[in-house]
Formats: sequence, C-alpha cells, structure tokens
Amino acid sequence: MTLRRSFAILFLLFLIQFVSAQKKTAFISGKVLDENETPIARVSVVVLGQTNGIFTSDSGTFKLKVPANKAFAIVFTYTGYKQEQRNFILNENENETVVVRMEKSAKELEEVIITNDRKQREEAGLMLINPKQVINIPSPTGGIESMIKVFVGSNNELTSNYSVRGGNYDENLIYVNDFEIFRPYLVKSGQQEGLSFINPELTRTVSFYNGGFQAKYGDKMSSVLDIQYKKPKRFGGSAYISLLEQGFNVEGTDKKNKFTYLLGVRNRSNQNLLSSQETKGSYIPSSTDFQGLFTYQLTDKLSAELLTNFSKTKFTLIPEFSSQTASVFSAYYTSNLGLDTYFEGREKDEYKTNFVGLSVIQQPRSNLRLKWMASYFQDNEKETVDITGAYIFGERSFDKTQSDYGQITNPLGVGQYQQYTRDRLNIDVWNISHKGTLRKNRNFWQWGATAEKQLVHDKMHEWELQDSAGYTLPYNTSQLNMSSYLHSSADLDINRFSGYIQDNISFHDSSGFTLQAGARFNYNTLNKEFLVSPRVGLSWTPTHWKRDIVFKGALGLYQQPPFYREMRRYDGTLNTDLKSQKSWQVTAGMDYNFVGLNDRALRFTAEAYYKGMWDVVPYDIDNVNLRYYGQNSAKAYATGLEMRLFGDIVKDAESWVSLGFMRTRENIEGDHYYDYTLDSLNHPVDSTLHEGGWFRRPTDRLITFGLFFQDYLSTNKNFKVYLNTLYGTNLPYNVPGSVKYRNALTIDPYIRVDIGFSALLLDSDRSKRRSHSPFKGFENIWATLEVFNLLDRDNVISYQFIKDYSNTTYAIPNRLTPRLLNIKVVARW
Repeated sequence: MTLRRSFAILFLLFLIQFVSAQKKTAFISGKVLDENETPIARVSVVVLGQTNGIFTSDSGTFKLKVPANKAFAIVFTYTGYKQEQRNFILNENENETVVVRMEKSAKELEEVIITNDRKQREEAGLMLINPKQVINIPSPTGGIESMIKVFVGSNNELTSNYSVRGGNYDENLIYVNDFEIFRPYLVKSGQQEGLSFINPELTRTVSFYNGGFQAKYGDKMSSVLDIQYKKPKRFGGSAYISLLEQGFNVEGTDKKNKFTYLLGVRNRSNQNLLSSQETKGSYIPSSTDFQGLFTYQLTDKLSAELLTNFSKTKFTLIPEFSSQTASVFSAYYTSNLGLDTYFEGREKDEYKTNFVGLSVIQQPRSNLRLKWMASYFQDNEKETVDITGAYIFGERSFDKTQSDYGQITNPLGVGQYQQYTRDRLNIDVWNISHKGTLRKNRNFWQWGATAEKQLVHDKMHEWELQDSAGYTLPYNTSQLNMSSYLHSSADLDINRFSGYIQDNISFHDSSGFTLQAGARFNYNTLNKEFLVSPRVGLSWTPTHWKRDIVFKGALGLYQQPPFYREMRRYDGTLNTDLKSQKSWQVTAGMDYNFVGLNDRALRFTAEAYYKGMWDVVPYDIDNVNLRYYGQNSAKAYATGLEMRLFGDIVKDAESWVSLGFMRTRENIEGDHYYDYTLDSLNHPVDSTLHEGGWFRRPTDRLITFGLFFQDYLSTNKNFKVYLNTLYGTNLPYNVPGSVKYRNALTIDPYIRVDIGFSALLLDSDRSKRRSHSPFKGFENIWATLEVFNLLDRDNVISYQFIKDYSNTTYAIPNRLTPRLLNIKVVARW
C-alpha cells in the first residue's frame, strides 16, 4: 500500500467519523396551549444555556433541533404567563412530541409585588424577603431567621435569635398576621431551643425592619419582623423530611371560596447536631408544633380569621465526658491547655407555649379598613438540673508518636463542681386591639389601640458549688460558700395600654417626595410610666434623574418598657420600679436599581445610622442567656453603615450580599475600681480609684458579612447549588461581676460556610406521568444534600472559668458545631 493511498484511507475514515458526529441530533416538536386549550403564538422556545431559539407559530406549534445522547432542558417563555421548563434525554434521530400548557401569572400577585417594591424603596430600614428561598438556605436552624442572619450577622448556629445594630435578642419585635409573638424566656443555651414560631411553609410575605420603623410598630429599640401568612386559593400542600426536621403542610378552600384553611405540623430533633458537641453523652432534644390559620368571609365587607399555635419543646441531657482544649491563653504556657471533665447527673427542660388569636376585619368602604383583634398567649417553662462534674486541667499532649497523645500530661488543677437548678416560669398574656386604615387623596392614615394584661409567676432556685484542690471557692475558713446562689420568686400583674396614629403622605407633584409621620403612646401600671414616641420618615425620588435611585431617612424616639427579664437582677431579685430604656435614632440611606453584567437587574442599598441611648439596663450574654443588671444605670450609643446587593447574579437565581460596619459602647454609672499598692508582705498600703468609662457592649462587632448565592448547571436548572456564608469580627466577653476586667476576654471571629446541593426528582409536567402513578398529583419533588460548617471552623460561643492550684483563673472556650451532613427531601402538590 502506497503512502498516498494510506493517507487517503485515513482521511476518508476521519471524514466519516466527522460526518457521523455531526448527525448526533434529535428533534423536539409540539404545541403550546393556554389554560383553555387555546394555542399560544410567539412563545419563546430556547434550549437552556443557549442564546438562540425559535417562536411558536400562529397555531402554537414548534419544531426544534436538539442534541442527542445528553441531558438538556427547554424553556418556554411568554409575557403574562409563568415560565415552563421541560427536561429531556433523546437518542440519535429521535423525534419527541410534547404538549406544553402554560398558566397565566396572577394579576393580584403582580400588583402586590409592585406595591411592596415601592413600599420597600420608600421606607427606611425595610427589607422584603422572599419566603420561598427559606427552604433553600443551608442552615442548621432553618426558618425565616436564617435568612435574616445573612443581613445582620450571627454568632450561634444553634439559635434562631439574632442581634440587630448593637441591640440584643429582647429588643426585636415579631408579628404574625398583626399579632405580637413571644418566645420562651428561661432558655440559656442554643442547645435547648426548639422550633421558631414562624412556619416558613405557611408564610406569604416577610417584611424586616432593621431600624427606623414607623409608629405603627411596637415599643422596642432594634428591629421588627412582620410576617403575613398565606390565604389559600386552591388545594395544595407540601411535606419535607430531613435528619433534623420533618414537616407536613396542607391548605385549601371550600367550593364557594368563603372558607380557607392553612395547617402545618413540624417536628425537630437536634440530636445529630448536639451529638457532635464537646460534651459527650445522651442528648434527647425534641420540639413539636402545630399551627393553623382559618379564615371565613362572612359577607362582602366582613371576614374573620383565627390563628392558633401549640408548641412543646423538651431537652434532656445526661452528660458523660467533656474534652476541651484552648491554645495559648496564659503568659506562662505556650502549649495547648486542656480540660477533661467526667459527669454524673442530668438536665431536663420543658417549654410549652400556646397561642390563639381571633381577628374580625371590616371593609365598610373601599378606602376604609377596620380590624378588631383578641389573643391569648400562655407560656409554661421548667428547668431541672442536677449535674456533678469532676475535672482535671493542665497541658495536653499532641505528639502522635507518644502513648499519651491527647491526654493531660502536666496537671495544673483538679476539682469538682455541682450545679443545681429548679426554675419554674408561667406567663399569661391577654390582648385586645383595634387597627384601622383610611386612604384619602394623598393621605394614608393608620391608627391603633391596645389593652394588654400580663401575669407572670416565677420561681427560681439555682446554686453552684465549686471545689478546687480540696478548697471550696470562694474560700472561707469559717463557713461553706456557694460560688453562685439565686433564690427568688415573683408574681407580677401588669396592665399595659398603647396606641399609635400616623399618616403616610405621597405628594402628587414633580418633587418625588413621600412623608411618614406619626407617634406612639404607652402606659403600664407597674412603674406608672407614660411614654410618647414621635417618629418621622422621608423619601425622595429625583424625577428628572436618569438613574433609578431613591433617597430616604428616618428620625424617631424608641422607648422599650421593661418586661420580666430586664427587671431581674444578678441575684434574682426583681426591680419593679425599672424604667423604660430610651433611644433616639436617625437613619439615612439610598436605594439604587441598575443593570449589571449580562443585563442582570440588580439593587444596591446603603444606610447609615446612629442610636443614642439612655436609661439603659446593662447586661451580659452567655450563649443565648441574657443576664441583666436590673438597673437603669448606663448610657450607650451604636453607630454604623450597612450595604447590601440583591439580584440575579446568575439568571433566575436570586442572591444577596451584605456588608456592615458598627461600633457600640456603653458607660455604666458607678463602675469604678481600685488599684492597690502592696508592701513586701502583700498588704495594701495605698490605692488608686479608676472609673470604668466607655466599654464595648456585649454585641459590639466591627464588621459583619453575609452571602447567599445560588447557581445551577448551565444545561439544566434542575441541579442547583446554594451557598450560605457568614463572617463577623470578634466580640467582647465580660468577666461576671468585674469592672476592671469587663472586656477582658474576646470571642474570636465567627466564620461559617454552609452549602447545599439540590436535584429535581420529579418536575411539574404532570402530562408525562401515568394515570395510575402514585406521584400523579405532585407538583415537584426535590432532594438536597447539605454540608454544615464546610470549613470545620471551631467557633466559640462562651467561656468556662477554671482555677488552678495557685488560684489563678483560666478561661476555657466552649465551642459550637463541627462539620456535619444533612439530607432533605421536599415534595409539593
């Protein structure tokens, strides 16, 4: 065979292979119909990931060449209709025929979106959050609060609590369908927490104010979370199951659409999370709740609504052994120091809350709405602790070549302690309210009045005995002392009266101004304090600018009447004369809509704020336990800047980025201490008085960063990834009872990365399913794999204080959860 003939044969084989490769195609043809089986012309038909496509003909038909032997998706888009997607894998030359039925977008929903977007852009501090994203955020706690933490930061993945602009957990207001929601009070650790009141699967809208909120919202100093539940229009529901939580939800309406129901049942167990904690033992946590929302349209102008919630959380811990390690926290030791503790006894807690609220809504005229509300909240909490721990403390060996690897080789201290708790708390809250709105010309008037009765019955009995090297601490030769002792009881009967009036004015001219102005009043029979809180907000949309930008600001007085927890001093006694904590707040910011790369619509917001506070009640935070001084003994401030970016960084996949800078300080009255000069026998011979001055508040965090990012395969939207990232710089940790060392300790920066991967197991094309298929009625089914704490970061939540043989105190960090996997399946119908 000649060389020329060989080349010719090789070229012919290559050409055959090339031609055959070019023929690996298939065809998709079909028809697009509307809900009435009418063909739709000019529907866009595009292979996902490609830029070119075709349109349906006047008869609604189409035919499209597609790749063979590989997965792909086709997207159908038409103005005024919901986008549809179909997924395929076809053989070579196969011709698939489909019928696509498109549903119209709800006009009512479009109007709500337009209204809400305008409201969001004009009101200072307001963020509207899409509750549909909650199920996607990879977070151990889940829920609406996991979304909020992306914007305000976090320091504990085991709790649904959050801190806003230097405030603490008790400074946040939560409403569900206009009813104020309360949380359990005795919870000291995120481990004990159960389910949040808010059920994301029942939620329609989420409005979150991180400051500058209007007079219609209550008397607290930090934030408002306003939740509105859905009003069903058809039968549907969802169910989900994971290693941490399970839930079932159903909704529907009667044939005449007069009666609607919305039901949700959830169960949560953090056993998998807690079993990875440093303290090993038997964890038995469980939390269950049932919620229902029922509405009935009595007449065209009169309707009724009933909201119910029954929740029960139990937490049992039988600890066995704890091994903790801290690096270099002593000037005398450069190696790792460890604490090994062996336990006996157990902790058993129980928290029960019940809520029922009835509303009657009148609509006498189209511009007038009246709402009459009555509710009852009951909270019963029990905490029982009998735990004894024997510990050894010293240098730990980390030399893997030695037989004593992981053991304490140089003991610095031994001892034991005993914790005893018998706490009981019962709270009953009765509430009667009226709210109304009137829209007339350019004015939108809002008003409300509330009468509330609170009954609190509390019994606390706690003590801790510490023994170090045979000496009870604090050491006294003449008597046995407890390291801490609290014994008290209280019965409170408080009547509160509050109300508000405000007007939102839109100026019908070219100025582009809107104004919100109003005031609140509050009076309670406990400390007989009458409060008036004026608030005003302003927004300006430059009508002649080419850029879509809104400037807005707010100024107001925010006063927080004390509740049960603020009144309780360190020794357990109550200060019933405690006055309200007060603040004046000013915020100023902007909202800018623009088009980014690849024609993506993006929204950037920035807001600066300042909070000046007086009659402040100082507090310390230990995990989620707030311990107040019980005195209006401080003044404080918080100031900062927050910036956020919203938008589809990836097409049809909403993402958010948040960055905040803050500084908050407090000056406590009478916080002085003495420095002593000692003689050769260590006897004090002289002293110098020092004033404490301005200290970092327990929530003082300079930088917070949050990111929620979504993406999907370029060729198939049915495979998605979700990334949730949180970062916060260090926090102060105060030594209890110490003025000189109030900010002596710091909690290291909090770094948290959680990731989730989702796959669509069953899509929404029901026409492809067999008539006898058990999944015939399902809309879709998703499966998700989540990796919590992807970086396996040892985040610290608090410190445990240990003394060595020389009575020197050391701080051992208590750490949060390590890396953990979770599997979740969600089905909707």
